[in-house]
Amino acid sequence: MAKENVVRLFRKVQIDADLKQKLNSAPNLEKFVQMAQEHGYDFTLEEWQDVTRFQVEELQGNLSEIPGI
Repeated sequence: MAKENVVRLFRKVQIDADLKQKLNSAPNLEKFVQMAQEHGYDFTLEEWQDVTRFQVEELQGNLSEIPGI
């Protein structure tokens, strides 16, 4: 179920510019996941990384560089 929430979040930010902007303001992935959870998207950092195939070490830029966000 949690991985489906990652997919739901991807779809939602495509149509909700305000949510996209809020999540892009996260200073790191841990805070991003926390903010997503506060908006009803329940998944862990590990689940996010599994679905998006990103590792924390690979992501040195802004969260807005993640495809779909």
